[in-house]
Amino acid sequence: MVHTPSLQHRLPNEGAHIHAPWRSETAKQAIAQSEALCRAKGARLTPIRRRVLEVLLASPKPLGAYDLVDRLGSQGRRMAPITVYRALDFLIEHGLAHRLASRNAYLASSDVSTGRQTTAFLICESCGEATEITSPAVADTVLKVLKEQGYQPRARALEITGRCAGCQDIH
Repeated sequence: MVHTPSLQHRLPNEGAHIHAPWRSETAKQAIAQSEALCRAKGARLTPIRRRVLEVLLASPKPLGAYDLVDRLGSQGRRMAPITVYRALDFLIEHGLAHRLASRNAYLASSDVSTGRQTTAFLICESCGEATEITSPAVADTVLKVLKEQGYQPRARALEITGRCAGCQDIH
């Protein structure tokens, strides 16, 4: 089954990615890029890590770790939560997934080539969708402020909550 992002939730600017289920061809490309990135870093996208990434790519919304456990279990053998958490840690460390701290949920990175760049997530409080935005201008500004403050970040992700354009039209 091929999923397509809903047009009503797309943002017009190029830097935005609506986190909707990836089309099957695009998901295959994302997996291939992820495998290549891991190889280049001397790491391996194991079958378990790959399955976790595939489930994240197929989800229209960020998923909690136990949601991932349930979805992976419905595809075959049930995985222990610690196994899923380890896979998520690996995916995050290699820039293949993100954790939304405010939701304690995870989503696949929209562009594995951006790596650890500062990312902003626009999280809709109505429908739960998350739009990932990578912007050099935002990254530069955040890094400048961090440097001025003498602050060493562990992660560089901004989470902005509100209502997406699609939900504003509905409500």
